[in-house]
Amino acid sequence: MTQDWPSTLWIVRHGQSAGNVARDAAEAAGLFVIDIAERDIDVPLSELGHEQAQALGRWFGSLPSDRKPQVVLTSPYVRARQTTRGLMAAAGLDPKQVRVRVDERLREKEFGLLDRLTVHGIRDKYPELAAQRVHVGKFYFRPPGGESWCDVILRLRSVIEMVSREHAGQRVLVVAHQVIVNCMRYLLENLEEHEILALDRRGDVPNCGVTSYEYDARENGLAVDLVNFVAPLRRAGAPVTREPDAVAAPKP
Repeated sequence: MTQDWPSTLWIVRHGQSAGNVARDAAEAAGLFVIDIAERDIDVPLSELGHEQAQALGRWFGSLPSDRKPQVVLTSPYVRARQTTRGLMAAAGLDPKQVRVRVDERLREKEFGLLDRLTVHGIRDKYPELAAQRVHVGKFYFRPPGGESWCDVILRLRSVIEMVSREHAGQRVLVVAHQVIVNCMRYLLENLEEHEILALDRRGDVPNCGVTSYEYDARENGLAVDLVNFVAPLRRAGAPVTREPDAVAAPKP
């Protein structure tokens, strides 16, 4: 039987970004607009985000040589590329030996007209859209000029086809965004709308959280290994994003 999948596939959310910090502060204060000047694509990591990327890189670096990534696919957004560079440096992964590909299909979900607005801002400025979103649900709701989760899933289908076609038998690391992690889980685990939304309701995907899959020769498919695993930070007292869904211990 021909192997149609990578031997290992890791899917990682970027480290904490300045946008994450600004969003949380705006939501907590009941503000309408997230105070961030950059385009979403240009938002960098926070100091903690860089530390998270390094911690994850040390975890990858601790793996045996025959278990480390051979291919890295990253979103073009600055926070994802910074995460990729940070973890590769900390892991000792040589860009001359590990293939790094920037893929725009891994970009963040596009929010269109609602970009930079908090939940409070959407309800205040666009009450009809807020009502429509509640009625339709976030899986199918497409804001004007933006994307629904279904739109994201459609572009990710071609990513998975490419990974299967070009990187079968290899160890592949994907660095992207929260919605990308959830939508790839939807595709790889054959989930339905209510199942992926239930996962989403359980909490955010942790920054630098790892969800991974191992090739199952019996099924000629991928089996879940880790879910939202977070590598510990070295800095004493540093906050570590919780890992609500972890289902397996990290492999040595």
